[in-house]
Parts: sequence; structure tokens; C-alpha cells
Amino acid sequence: MSPIDWIVLCGTLFFIVLYGIVKTRHIKTSESYLRGDGTMQWWLIGISIMATQASAITFLSTPGQAYADGMSFVQFYFGLPLAMVLLCVFVLPLYYRLKVYTAYEFLESRFDLKTRSLTSILFLVQRGLAAGITIYAPSIILSTILGWNLNATNVIIGFLVIVYTVAGGTQAVSQTQKQQMIVIMTGMFLAFFYCIQLLPENTGFNDALFIAGETGRLNVIDFEFDLSNRYNVWSGLIGGTFLFLSYFGTDQSQVQRYLSGKSLNESRMGLMFNGLFKIPMQFFILLVGVLVFIFFQFQQSPLHFNPANTAIVMESERSGDFLTLEAEYLEVHQQKKDLIHQYTDLRKAEGRGQETNVLADEIRNMMVVENQLRDDAKEIITQVDPRLDTKDTDYVFITFVLNFLPVGLIGLLLAVIFSAAMSSTASELNALSTTTVVDLYKRNFAKDKSDRHYLKASKGFTVLWGLIALAFATFASLFENLIQAVNIIGSLFYGAILGVFVAAFFMKHLKGRHIFPATLIAEALVIATYFLDKYGYISLGYLWLNLLGCILVMIVGQILYYLLGSGNKK
Repeated sequence: MSPIDWIVLCGTLFFIVLYGIVKTRHIKTSESYLRGDGTMQWWLIGISIMATQASAITFLSTPGQAYADGMSFVQFYFGLPLAMVLLCVFVLPLYYRLKVYTAYEFLESRFDLKTRSLTSILFLVQRGLAAGITIYAPSIILSTILGWNLNATNVIIGFLVIVYTVAGGTQAVSQTQKQQMIVIMTGMFLAFFYCIQLLPENTGFNDALFIAGETGRLNVIDFEFDLSNRYNVWSGLIGGTFLFLSYFGTDQSQVQRYLSGKSLNESRMGLMFNGLFKIPMQFFILLVGVLVFIFFQFQQSPLHFNPANTAIVMESERSGDFLTLEAEYLEVHQQKKDLIHQYTDLRKAEGRGQETNVLADEIRNMMVVENQLRDDAKEIITQVDPRLDTKDTDYVFITFVLNFLPVGLIGLLLAVIFSAAMSSTASELNALSTTTVVDLYKRNFAKDKSDRHYLKASKGFTVLWGLIALAFATFASLFENLIQAVNIIGSLFYGAILGVFVAAFFMKHLKGRHIFPATLIAEALVIATYFLDKYGYISLGYLWLNLLGCILVMIVGQILYYLLGSGNKK
């Protein structure tokens, strides 16, 4: 990186951290630290909610997802608007009426303390793991591409987040997320602009979309009902709705964002802002990934995008085989590029017809050959060292940024990645600390202490969870695509947590003695189902785990009601 890029990167991050500390220096009570001062307006709530969900994984992995599979991932978010409406109608009024710090306080009054504690622990486990991944995911990629030390990169991200989150709590998180979203969206719009500018002279944005359509990258909607398909309309509308109901309705990292609103209406508007703008935002990020894919149809792309893997192979006995594949890959790429130019010129001159269809078929055939060569390269990598992760789509966007964008913009795009990592991690640490203090420490271990004691405890637990997340990031190994990894972890736990809340709202006859064991059973069955799918015994997209967990809690709870009776006890 150039000195200018370093200045842009460091200056942006320093400003965000300093801004968060200065804006929240007045926080002196545990209530202000944990809930904010109740002055958040709807637009800031909406931005904070979106920034919490949009981690660095979003901006590293989503373009790579579009590069490999096209736009279908946007269907993951189709259930979001419906979930926001349901939360605004049923959940927010209750939270405001009870004046809760966390979503789980309600469960004690509805069921019992052990159900509240169990649900809190499930949240702490899944969100603690996710916090580690939101640090580790950008670190592993940045360290690989830039040659930085992985642990040092983890520590830099974690330290910056801990500093301002400990200093200002909930309000520091929300205030810094405003600046972070400005940096993030500015950087992505500039990346979008340069993707178009870097295309060949005779290829404009409209031409790029035609090529993307012919190569299967504009597959936004899939109406086929297939339980094994992760991304279609039905998994998004049904599984996605349950996921987002649980995430935004019961995950403290999100609940804490809108409970700091100045009124119920402001919080509702903030949630609806997120529901309306999140899908276009994800669509835009995926579109950037599609444009990067089109760019690499004209510019030679690496045979394998992870340079660390390539370097290991080039030092092994299989280097000759790898070089042979690279030569074949280059030749195929050149033939495919010529075909794309022919397709574009013919379509402009005569429109789409039989000849352009023939050319499109030839282009797709060349892509099949390219993909086979890439698979062969991955097989060589695995043979050299079976421990190496051969999934390289997460490296696509950062490769484009570092090698083809101008000086200054590289620093800004790296600041986007760091800002996104910091914004989501800060929300997670803040929520983990609040849940630990309010639902476990204050309720079970340290009752009737002074406000100063709880303020210190909140800051201490923020540091503790930050160190736990860093420890997990240091020893973690990724599975699946990065953005899928976080969503899979969420899907393992969110369904059961949502089931507890659904039972609390709509199954008034169930008590804690029914729901507590039902939650344990449901969670065990969800985890078992995931591993059955993972090892090929069944085929089920992970989004359906959210629906499965929720329904299991209600069904098992109802069965236990019949077996144990209603009784008078909770």
C-alpha cells in the first residue's frame, strides 16, 4: 500500500474512535451506559440497526458470493420487511411498556428465572461465537492479502472496538455507527463507479448487465420450492422471516439499538427504515460483486484468488502442474474474452437473436472449462496440504480493490472493511455485556449493589467479552463462505430462542416447567439436524433450521403440557 492509503486508512479509523469517545464522555450511570439516554431519532436507529448487521463479512464475502453464484443471495432478505412489521405490532409495544434493558427480562415474568437465564445463555453462546468470527473473518483475508500478521490484525480490530465501546457503551456504538455507515456506503459507491469505469471502451453498464444475464449472474428470483436450496423465494420468505424475527426481536445486539429510541414511534420507524432499505443495500453490494465478475471477464483473474495457498503450492513438488493449469486458464480466458467482445458487438448491431444465443452458449461452455481448471487447482492445493481452505471467493473483492483501484481509494475501501468489522463487533460486545450484567450477574449473583458497581461491572464484562472474542478469533477456523458462517451459527440458535418468545406471546397456558425442557430438547434436535445435513444424511438448507427450532419448542412444550399438566407453578 502507498503512504496515502495508509494515511486514509489510519486517519479514518482514528477519527471514528475519537468521535465515539468524545460524543459519549458524559455517560456516568449504568442506565445511560446500557440503554443510552433515550434521545435516539428514527433515522439514527435505522442506521445503527443496519450497521450492526452489516459486518466486514458483508463487504468481503457478499461480492464474492455474487461473483460465484450471482444475485440469488438477495432472496435471503425477502422475509425482512414482514418480520419488521410483526415486531413493530407485537414486540416493541411490550418492550417499551415493561421498560426492559434486555429482551430476556420479559421471560422471567412470563415463565421463570431459569428460562430467562437459559435463553440468555443461548444468546451469549451464539453471539460470542459470532463476535469472534466478525473479527477473524476480515483479519484472515487482510493478513493473507497484505502480508500482515493474523493475530496482530485481530488485536488491532479488537482493541479499537473495545476502547470506544468500554468508554461510551450503547450510545458510543450508535454514534460511531453513523460515521461508519457513511464511510462504508461512500466506499462501496466508489467501488461501483470504478467497476464500470474499468470496463473496456466498447462495454458500458448496460452491456455488462447483458453479459451478466447470459452467464447466470442476474438470477435474482427462484420460485422453485426446494428444501435443499439455500436461496429461493420460499426459504427467504419463510425461513428468513423466522430468522429475522428472532434476530431483531430477541438478539440483544439489535434490541439494544432500538430500545435507546426517544419513543415507541421512533423505534418503530427505525425498524421499518431497516426493513425498507436493507434489501436495496444488499442488492447493490451483490451488484458490485457481479460487476467485479464482469470486470474479470476482460481482465485476467488469478487461477486461485487466495495468494497464500498459491505461494505454498509454488514451493511444492506440484508447482509445475499448477503452472500448466495457469497456462491453460490464460488461454481459455483469452478465447472467452474474444467471444464476449463478439457477442457485445453483434448484440449492439443486430440485437439478440440466434447468432447471439450461439455465442452465449459458447461463452457459458468456456466458463465451464474455466471452473473445471479452478477445481483442478483446488485439488492440487488440497493434495499439497489437506489443511488448507480452498474456498477462495471471499478473496475476490479485496483482490480487485488492491490491484485495480487508484491510490487513496484502496485505503478508503480497507477503512470500509475495518469500519464494518468495528461496527458489528461493537454492537455484539455491548449486547453481550448488557445481557451478562442484567440477566445473569445482577439477577443471580450481585443483587442490590450500587449503580457505580454495575457501571464498572458493565465495562469489565465488555472487556472480558472482547478478550473472549479475540481468543476465539485467534483459534477459529472458517467453515463455508464467511457470510454463510455467521448466518449458520445464528440459525443454530435463533429458532429455539424465537420459539420461547412465540410461546410467551401466544401460548399463554404454557409455563416455565414446560418451556425450559422444551427449549433444551429443541436446541439439541436442531444441532443434530445440522450435523445430519453437514455429513450428507439429509439435505436441508440452513435457513429452515430457524423454522424448525421455533416449531420444535412449541410442539415439545405442548407435549410436556399434556404430560405434566398445567399445575400452579411457573
